[in-house]
Amino acid sequence: MTATTDGSTGAVGPRAAAASEPTDTTTAAAGDLLVAARRATARSVEHLLGQQDAQGWWKGDLETNVTMDAEDLLLRQFLGVQDPRTTEAAGLFIRGQQRADGTWATFYGGPPELSATIEAYVALRLAGDSPDDPHMKRAATWVREQGGIAAARVFTRIWLALFGWWKWDDLPQLPPELIFFPKWFPLNIYDFGCWARQTIVPLTIVSAKRPVRPAPFPLDELHTDAGAPNPVKPLASVASWDGMFQRLDKLLHAYHKVAPRRVRRTAMNAAARWIIERQENDGAWGGIQPPAVYSVIALHLLGYDLDHPIMRAGLESLDRFAVWREDGARMIEACQSPVWDTCLATIALADAGLSPDHPALVKAADWMIAEEISRPGDWAVRRPELAPGGWAFEFHNDNYPDIDDTAEVILALRRVRHPAPARLDAAVERGTRWTLGMQSRNGAWAAFDADNTSPFPNRMPFCDFGEVIDPPSADVTAHVVEMLAYEGMAQHPDTRRGIEWLLAEQEASGAWFGRWGVNYVYGTGSVVPALTAAGLPVTHPAIRRAVRWLESVQNDDGGWGEDLRSYREEKWIGHGASTASQTAWALLALLAAGGRESAAVERGVAWLAETQREDGSWDEPYFTGTGFPWDFSINYHLYRQVFPLTALGRYVNGEPLASGAISRKGS
Repeated sequence: MTATTDGSTGAVGPRAAAASEPTDTTTAAAGDLLVAARRATARSVEHLLGQQDAQGWWKGDLETNVTMDAEDLLLRQFLGVQDPRTTEAAGLFIRGQQRADGTWATFYGGPPELSATIEAYVALRLAGDSPDDPHMKRAATWVREQGGIAAARVFTRIWLALFGWWKWDDLPQLPPELIFFPKWFPLNIYDFGCWARQTIVPLTIVSAKRPVRPAPFPLDELHTDAGAPNPVKPLASVASWDGMFQRLDKLLHAYHKVAPRRVRRTAMNAAARWIIERQENDGAWGGIQPPAVYSVIALHLLGYDLDHPIMRAGLESLDRFAVWREDGARMIEACQSPVWDTCLATIALADAGLSPDHPALVKAADWMIAEEISRPGDWAVRRPELAPGGWAFEFHNDNYPDIDDTAEVILALRRVRHPAPARLDAAVERGTRWTLGMQSRNGAWAAFDADNTSPFPNRMPFCDFGEVIDPPSADVTAHVVEMLAYEGMAQHPDTRRGIEWLLAEQEASGAWFGRWGVNYVYGTGSVVPALTAAGLPVTHPAIRRAVRWLESVQNDDGGWGEDLRSYREEKWIGHGASTASQTAWALLALLAAGGRESAAVERGVAWLAETQREDGSWDEPYFTGTGFPWDFSINYHLYRQVFPLTALGRYVNGEPLASGAISRKGS
């Protein structure tokens, strides 16, 4: 990999144009394209402005998969708080997501997924669908063909164990005594990523209590053999990680039978205190649905009545994850993204040419400044001396500010001419200081924690639901480097370490892996603008390799797309149906690399202009966001709007720093 930040001498040079001026024969066509791009930009600006909330924020729907909806119904059944209207609406949504073969997928156009299909099937049984209905028979047949419930993920089997449809003895054990592990000890709770940590702590209580509610119906039709639903599987080799953790799990099961009552009770009470201390002002936990669900269950098992203020606030917060659709269906969001959506919308509108003091931008800046987090959170476990600052992803998540959001919020705020500049500057300076302090030892940045890279959590039999640690990623590191560069810190030693890490992480193809967006198109679309903002010349070998890769994967229609299967199968890398957001990511990289006049950019801009809807938006059923690569995918409904507008704006108006769209500190 490239070891220096310059193509030859090691010094960072100025931006340079990599593309030549258009010839006379292309001038007319380029002029027509510019007119079309300006028209598309204006329509998109109008559409996006119309979506802003009166308080200044934007929030698009965050669509995931039907397990959110199924587990919401299972929770209501477990707590005895189900109601006909909610059940009917959830059933309508889940039924509408079923495919012709009877299965459910976890992303649009994806393959059928066993656990999602099982949970959706059970939810429809709760909604009143008969196992003899044709759509239910198709689902059950497919589940049995895939190995039945025994082949499902651990979390699915936990939900079934709550009703006696699965044995607790046949689940991995997760003891609440985990809460006692010191922070230096392997597999302490802070070795897990924040999303996993918030889920695992309440589940240790559930695992210890092993509750069983009366099952409203049997599920024999989902077993390959109802008489032996969990066939014995041989253990992996004792010399392997899997084999070691499987045997450790057997020891934990044995300990569960003899655990001293006083020790266990003390552990569960300590876990409960940990949970309660992290409940947010809106009643949720971490701003995401799964920890809220399991926290409510855990506290209820410890005797908290549903009318207790903590429980009441938690249940009310879960209702706020519901999106009621015009057809009467009810979709559950796994999370809500107002801070992320608002900073991206602000960047898009500013780069599209909206005046920096436009009321919409000032109102957005006011809202973002008010959302700054001013108290320590779990991140302080590894950074105890670091002063708080930064922003989270959600409305309320003060315990877990997000490095990615913080970088983008700062980039957004710098695009606004605020009537109280000192207030804005102070928030930016605190956020910048906090971000620098969250750099990992290798020079890069993760999303929530520093140095959250233990190799052990992902090995646990319990953790089969996706990524459970938070290592640094190219996309987050790129956004931080870009922000630091625009803050006049391109030569800061920490910025240089981040750049060196990014250069070392470039794939042989020229692309970068995308952790929080799909996938190499997102990673590359994030890194190239960061490197050029930090001063790498567009002639740098790493930039040219990235450009060649993007040009090589452009679709025949002029757009870009990458299927989520690229996380699993090499043949999908850089390939998939064209989408508005992924086309925009590719364009942002190519524009930053000096390719405004290139054929690839012109074809991409033309695709965006041609596929725009009359109302100024774009259609995008494909999932281009990532929670856990492959295991949990997201369709951010605002991505189809903010990223195309940003790309069109930069095509029309130039790069934000060069065009004066962003104020650079120290310049």
